[in-house]
Amino acid sequence: MERNIQRKGLTNLLLLLGVAVVATVFARLSSSNADEVATIFLWLGFLVSAMSYFQMRLEAREALEKLEMEELARLAHRTSLFETADAESFPARRARVQFEKWIVPLFTVVLFLMQGSAAWFMWKRALNPPVAEGHANLPALAAIFIGCFVVLFIAGRFAVNFARFEDQRLLRPSGSYLLLGAYLTVISASSIALVHFHHDKFDVIIARVLCAILTLAAAETLINLILEIYRPRVSGKAGRLLYDSRLVGLLGQPEGLFTTAAQAIDYQFGFKVSETWFYKFLERSLSWLILVQVGVLLLSTCVVYVEPHEEALLERFGKPVEGREVLKPGLALTLPWPIDRAYRFQTRQIQTFNIGYVPDPDKEREKVVVWTTSHAKEEYNLIVASREREASTNAAATAAVPVNLLTVSIPVQFRIKDIVAWARQHTDGGALLEKLASREVNRYLVSVDLLEIMSTGRERAARELRERMQKLADDRNLGVEITYVGLRDIHPPIGGEMSKVAEAFESVIGAEQEKAAKILHAEGAANRTNALASAEAVRVREEADAFKLRRTATAQASGAQFADQVKAFAAAPVVYPERYYLETVTRAMTGQRKFIVAVTNASEVIQLDLHTKIRSDLLDVPVPPGKK
Repeated sequence: MERNIQRKGLTNLLLLLGVAVVATVFARLSSSNADEVATIFLWLGFLVSAMSYFQMRLEAREALEKLEMEELARLAHRTSLFETADAESFPARRARVQFEKWIVPLFTVVLFLMQGSAAWFMWKRALNPPVAEGHANLPALAAIFIGCFVVLFIAGRFAVNFARFEDQRLLRPSGSYLLLGAYLTVISASSIALVHFHHDKFDVIIARVLCAILTLAAAETLINLILEIYRPRVSGKAGRLLYDSRLVGLLGQPEGLFTTAAQAIDYQFGFKVSETWFYKFLERSLSWLILVQVGVLLLSTCVVYVEPHEEALLERFGKPVEGREVLKPGLALTLPWPIDRAYRFQTRQIQTFNIGYVPDPDKEREKVVVWTTSHAKEEYNLIVASREREASTNAAATAAVPVNLLTVSIPVQFRIKDIVAWARQHTDGGALLEKLASREVNRYLVSVDLLEIMSTGRERAARELRERMQKLADDRNLGVEITYVGLRDIHPPIGGEMSKVAEAFESVIGAEQEKAAKILHAEGAANRTNALASAEAVRVREEADAFKLRRTATAQASGAQFADQVKAFAAAPVVYPERYYLETVTRAMTGQRKFIVAVTNASEVIQLDLHTKIRSDLLDVPVPPGKK
């Protein structure tokens, strides 16, 4: 049996050596970062396998020595002599003990240093991957890696099962590295395929993940070395191999998680949960469930929904799909990821960038804007020309155009009108557009007058800047439309001596505004006074005309009435005066208090109460018209 174990250990050692050499050569040919990290794992597995194989031979020599001693003792009938013999009688056992005491820890230290150095070196390459000059026949390399997977997987599965059933702890490290190497060859083949289809960034991501695993393996080795110092030693009981990595065993045998989980669940619940039908079904069908889930996930990538304000570019293996390069808003069907990929862009949404300042949402809500306070988080000074000329004493009268500094907040809004040009003509179209716009703003400001752009020329400046930016964008084929360029918060710089300039400029502007306000106030007063005078004249004139008409009409009415009265008197000289008298009495007594004396033959005393009545409706009794 010992010879069979040694033969299996040697087979594992040779397989890891051969695959490590092949992987090293292929990693150079493919220029794949993931292949290089996988190669490091294979070489580490080769070293661990060599150490375990050497320890197998020592234990085999010890077992053979023990059998020889027992046979000699049986033949010589002097068993007690060999039972009390010292360590010098068992050189193979002494060699094995010294090996485990000194060589195994020393090898583990060396293994940790190699893992840590390799992790540090590969992290540097993974974070800053070198540019590959060329690639070999990548599909052939990937096919060879798949063949290596078959060999390593079969050998590794046999080794770990044999080690578990026969309780051969020395065979377990090489078997775990064989299985891990098998999975790494699949990963290497996948990375080569990604590099072949020009998806180098995924190869870098895989390399970083493998670097993280290598770092964890180094940390585990260090922790094992520390714990080995405090591990209690039990005579006759072999401990776990110091260089046997649990992480490698877990990655090579993920089904071991179920065994550990089952033991933990059985311990917590107090009965064999791992023997229930559900747990066995889950353990038996987990791989298929994972495959189904992965399949559903891949199918979900076949459906792309483009929002109403978006458009998308469809690529197949990194190249535009002919006839379906641009996906319009709505639902679209594609091949699963990573074959087809859709890149969305907000083509119907207005986008904004700012020139000359960094906006502050809190300060933008302020309604009063003054020059002496900042309106944003950061404001940048821009150079503006001036028409002021410095007089020269020379006869030639040369002149120089001075420059000034201004703080200008310029929001620029644009939208994408050609998604293909925006996405494919430039790496970062937004940054390029912002830089072009900033350069054009500086060019324009050095050619305009300070006072003009701060007053009447702002609208024209905004219009010209938008036209210039649009022309630059069209020349560079950016595929955008500049919809708005605004010039706001134009004022001299804040702080230092320039703040005095702002205060002086504000005082001048304030005086001019006060002057204009007073002029407008005086004009308003004049207009108000003139309007009132005109209205009063019209009123007096209209009142005079009305009085004239009223007096004329009254006189005419009185004359006509008198003529009619003369005719009535002439017709009834007795009745008419009496009737006129009664009408006069009636008009005079209307609304006056009246007293009726019904008895004429009695002596009565009339008392008059001249106080104001409180309620006339209770004290006055209405008298019917015929009984007065």
